Formats: sequence, structure tokens, C-alpha cells
Amino acid sequence: MAQSDSYALELSGIDKRFGEVHANKHIDLQVCKGSIHGIVGENGAGKSTLMSIIYGFYHADSGEMKVKGAPYKPGGSQDAIAAGIGMVHQHFMLVNTFTVLENIILGVEHGWTLAPSLSAARKKLKELAEQYGLDVPLDTRIEDLPVGLQQRVEILKALYRGAEILILDEPTGVLTPQEAEHLFAILAKLKDQGTTIILITHKLREIMAITDHVSVMRRGEMVAHVTTQETSREDLAELMVGRKVRLNVDKEAANVGDALLNVDKLRYVDASGVERVKSVSFNVRAGEIVGIAGVSGNGQSELLELLGGIIEPASGSFSIGAHKVDAAEPVDAATMREYGLGHVPEDRHKMGLINKFSAQEAFIMGYHNRAMYNRGVLQDKKAILRDCQEKMDKWDVRPANPQSKTANFSGGNQQKLVLAREVEKNPDVLLIGQPTRGVDIGAIEFIHKQVIAMRDAGKAVLLVSVELDEILSLSDRILVMFDGAIVGEVSAAQADEKTLGLMMANIMPDHLQANQGDQV
Repeated sequence: MAQSDSYALELSGIDKRFGEVHANKHIDLQVCKGSIHGIVGENGAGKSTLMSIIYGFYHADSGEMKVKGAPYKPGGSQDAIAAGIGMVHQHFMLVNTFTVLENIILGVEHGWTLAPSLSAARKKLKELAEQYGLDVPLDTRIEDLPVGLQQRVEILKALYRGAEILILDEPTGVLTPQEAEHLFAILAKLKDQGTTIILITHKLREIMAITDHVSVMRRGEMVAHVTTQETSREDLAELMVGRKVRLNVDKEAANVGDALLNVDKLRYVDASGVERVKSVSFNVRAGEIVGIAGVSGNGQSELLELLGGIIEPASGSFSIGAHKVDAAEPVDAATMREYGLGHVPEDRHKMGLINKFSAQEAFIMGYHNRAMYNRGVLQDKKAILRDCQEKMDKWDVRPANPQSKTANFSGGNQQKLVLAREVEKNPDVLLIGQPTRGVDIGAIEFIHKQVIAMRDAGKAVLLVSVELDEILSLSDRILVMFDGAIVGEVSAAQADEKTLGLMMANIMPDHLQANQGDQV
């Protein structure tokens, strides 16, 4: 056990309630100086609340904190910054129209004019960039930088303000694997220079690769503190969930049939005149899962909405079986369902559910006119209740109460409800966007099994996910999108994180270049 003076941060008995929700339950935590300390836990475990207390966004109901041995009780984020704590949020806190330099000095300017602050900051930032390998173009506007460089700006901003303890919340969510590797190299250098890093992530592979110590939270409690070298991904998953979890997806070789979804030179131009989907062509065959990989914002969302009948194509076409859709004859989402399409949207809250609806009402959304749910002009309430109850039991949706509001379900159970609604209608083609976004690790295991079962039942599955582990585990073929276009295709047997990461940055690996002309 480390001595008290070797701790950068100490928490003792931190407790926080929001009404009836007991978010943090008497949390104890010690973070060693100059270490990388991971904190993991399922959604709702209390990680974000705890970090917000440390950074001064929330005030603990009880408990004590110390920074470098001195009592610490922040009244806000300025107190955290003054104590040497910096935080890089999952969604960057940058002004897009400001330059890098302007963003970094924002809020810490000195003097009557900006000129002295800008000049002093420029000199200090060049020193920090050289020291930590954080080169960024200081006079470039944020909106013109890729996300990997935007993240460097956030880290530089924290260091410029004197951060000796740096909290990073899900830092690789918007990065390619190569950008993530570069980030880890930066974090290692920061650690070597004495910076203490607290890393919040759900990616256990990253925890194992970069951290020295790991703390595990479950249902508001801190349930374990372990040395990274003495644990494993499987052990951490079990601690997070409270039971053994299979992290690997078991599946047989695909039994592929005819193409059920055909896409031909499909284009989409948004209301601002920006071409978001650029002459995309591909097919998905019966009995296979085709994954689409890419950094978020490269046209995947618009592609799913086109195929789902939510937005209209500018040109090109696609077909499901004998049903063709193009710009001359667009269709709506209801018609696509009649054509045999199921659609699990990327954002279940925006497009998949209505929180004020009960589970049974959410379960028939889009299918409410079907004969199985109606008697003449009236809905058959008993039939709806019976079907919803049966499917909630089958899909292990908890609580298994069809009359409970969907807002009262956890993210994983909301997602299982949406999946059950779409899958149980037996579509020929299933579109799935971000199947496990915001889903607990235990529910991920269940959802993956259901996706594989759809494939094995002879359905054509198109999967979009920003999680490369998920794409690699589930897909039989993988397409990569960059800037609205499909820039390459690779079989599951050929794919790995490095290969996909290069393709996601629009760099074709040497060993694939000869094959691409005939594939896409």
C-alpha cells in the first residue's frame, strides 16, 4: 500500500444522492501520483457522478477529498483547476469558430487587450507541445481540425491551466485505432513527466493496455481496486456485472444465399447542399452480416436513414427483393417495413422510442396497424399486452412489465425492447445502428447472440457501429466509409484493427490495394 504522501488524489466516504437515486455510496479511492488509474463500470454505476464531484460540478452530500495530501472541497470547476485538476470531457468543450490559441486562453486572459495573453500563451504552448508531443496548429480554427487534434487541444488546454491530475472521460470514442495509439503514447509521456491520469472508459482492452491500477464501480459502489498486471479483461467484466461474461462472440461460418439488399450508386444531399452519401454501392446477402466501419460522422447515419425510408435519395437506388426505391419513387419508413425491412436506429431515444409511452405502446410503434394488434377499427389491447409480455420475457427485458414507462428502463433494456420489436417481426433485411451504444456489458453479450441468430436464420443484416471490436466480432464482410463514400471492403478473415484503422483514415493498406477494384 502506498504512503499517503504518494497519493495525488484521495477520496473517503464520498456519498451523493439525487432524490431517490443513490448515485455514489461511500466511495473510497486513492490515486497514486504519476500513475494512470482506470475507472470502469457499467452505465449508471456512478462513474460520471464521481468525476463531476472531483471536478466541482457536483457537491458530495458527505465524505472528504484530498489533493496531494491537502483537504480539497471545490465550489466549482475553477477551484478544481486551481487545485491542479483538469478534465477532458467525452464531448469536447471547444468553440468551433475560435482558433486553437483562442480556445486555450479562453477564460484565463490577462490585461486590457488580448495581445499580451496570446503572445505569452503561444510561447508556453510551444514548450508544452515539444515536451509532451502535442503538436497542434495554434492559428487554425477548431472546426477545421480532425477530432484527434481537437482532443490534443483539450489536453493542452488543461496542461496550460496547470493540470497535474488529468481526468479523461471515454477519450477514444471518436478516434481511429491509430489516433488512439497516439493518444496512449501522449498519456505515457505525460505520466513519465509526473502527471497523474484518471481514465474513464468502457473499453477493457484499453484499460489493460495503458493503466497501472483499476478501480471497478457497480451500482454506485466501489467494489474492487486491482493492479492492472494482476487482473484480466474477463475478471474486470465479472467485477463490473457481478457474474461471468463471455467477451468473445461464438459463431459458425456464414451460410450465404442470394442478395436481399442491393444498393446502387446511392447519393444523399442534405438541406445545406452538402453531399453526405456519395455514390455508394454494395449488397447484403441472406445469411450474412455486413458491417460498416468508420469514424462517426462519415455518412453511416445518413445511409441507414436512406435505407430505412426516413430521408430521400438525391440519386441512385436500392432494392429489397423485388422492391426498388429511387429518387423518382421515394418511400417512407412504413412502406419499407411492408417491404420486409427491420430498422434498429442509432439513437433509440430520438428515433426508436417515446419515453412517455409504456413498453407495450413502444413495442408496437410502426406496427400498430397490423392485424395481429387490431379488432376491426379498435386496437386489441389484450393481444398487444400478451405479445409484448411474451417478447419481454424472451428477450430478458427488465422489469418485464409491459405497462412500465420506457423512460424507467435502463439503456440496455430499452435497446433490447427496440431489438425485440424489430427482430420479432421477422424481417428479411435488418438494419442495426450502434446496437450496443450506451449498453451495459452484460446486455452486450445477449444482444450479440440475437444478431448472430438473425444471420443464422437466413436474414441479411447490415450493421453500423463505431466499436471496432463489435464490427470485427460480428461481421462476415466489412465495408469502410470515409467522407460519405465506401473506400474499401475487407473480409472478416482479413480484417484487424490496424487494417480498418488505416482504411477509416482513407489509407488503403498495401496488402489490400490489389483486391479493391473488384470488390466495391
